[in-house]
Amino acid sequence: MESKYKIRALAGVLVIFIAGSIALCVKNVELKNEIKSKSNLIELEKYVDDNYYKSADREAAMNGALKGYVEGLKDPYSSYLTDDEYNSWKTMESGTMVGIGVTVQFDEESGLYVAEVKEGYPAYESGIKEGDIITEVEGESIPEMGYEEAVSRIKGEEGTSVNLTIKRDDKEDMKFSVLRSEIVVNTVSGKMLDEDIAYIRISAFRENTDEQFKEIFDELIDDGAKGIVFDLRNNGGGMLVSLKAILDPLLPEGTIATAKYGNGEVRTIVESDSNEIDLPMAVLVNGNTASAAELFAASLSDFDKAFLVGETTYGKGVMQDTREVAGGAVTLTVATYQTVRGECYHGVGITPDHEVSLVEGFVLDYENPDEKGDSQLKTAIENLKK
Repeated sequence: MESKYKIRALAGVLVIFIAGSIALCVKNVELKNEIKSKSNLIELEKYVDDNYYKSADREAAMNGALKGYVEGLKDPYSSYLTDDEYNSWKTMESGTMVGIGVTVQFDEESGLYVAEVKEGYPAYESGIKEGDIITEVEGESIPEMGYEEAVSRIKGEEGTSVNLTIKRDDKEDMKFSVLRSEIVVNTVSGKMLDEDIAYIRISAFRENTDEQFKEIFDELIDDGAKGIVFDLRNNGGGMLVSLKAILDPLLPEGTIATAKYGNGEVRTIVESDSNEIDLPMAVLVNGNTASAAELFAASLSDFDKAFLVGETTYGKGVMQDTREVAGGAVTLTVATYQTVRGECYHGVGITPDHEVSLVEGFVLDYENPDEKGDSQLKTAIENLKK
């Protein structure tokens, strides 16, 4: 009997030894691969330094290598950001930016067409008008430098001026020196439609979107709204923290949505802890309604708080995390998400309760919603009144 126990004990030790050896081998292989990768990069860098016909821009080359590493994941939502790109991303997500207060469209032949001039901001005060064409920035041709470079030069630093050349109708070129200032980006607008139906447009979810939403939402409720239409058409998503704050007064208390991470961990990402509003609601969606905007629609739909009108949504049910790393930042897809009452719609999208397409040629005007010409809005209002 004693010998049997010894054999079993030795067998147990052998199993542990083999398991430990396998784990050690795996770690050794991983370490060798890591060393090989770094060695390959060092070898490539030395070859370029010794043989490239010009002096290499090491920073640009390294940024390219870092971008290529993340691109190798073959994930369309993951990317490496240089320090400048990361700062631009933070500015955009904050809901503020430095600029002159215009919305522009690029024309390869003429330059930047001014589609909107925001009242109260520098461009408006300087006399720039809708329909103007910005042809030069600091004396350099915009068509030659391209859209990204032109917009970047116009933005600049707060408190500094930018010199613009503008073409207006058939007049001679006009010169403007415009002071740059901080611009608050409005992502929420709203108004009361006929029959006391509140219309609230959310164009994106930024850091300040929830504050803008609360102000408009409270005002329309105080004005006696009997129903609400949320317009999230062409809303590409944004920050989860704003989404959570906006959904809170619309949904019952409890966990609303969860995320599942690569290690199998499931975390609550949206929960409601206040009294829900008791009003009929509708959400307008289309093929460009994505990410957090889809989660907004799915949450209201899955908890039977609203019906959806429009077209099948984009289908982005994965979550990204952006963190500073390697001299810049990386945006990485870290989890899938869904409501606790529904399924993950990633790659599939959400099919609305009422599938309605816009009439061909109809142009959306979010500031002045057309209750009759907008077939999707019209359907939402009709069903809210039933």
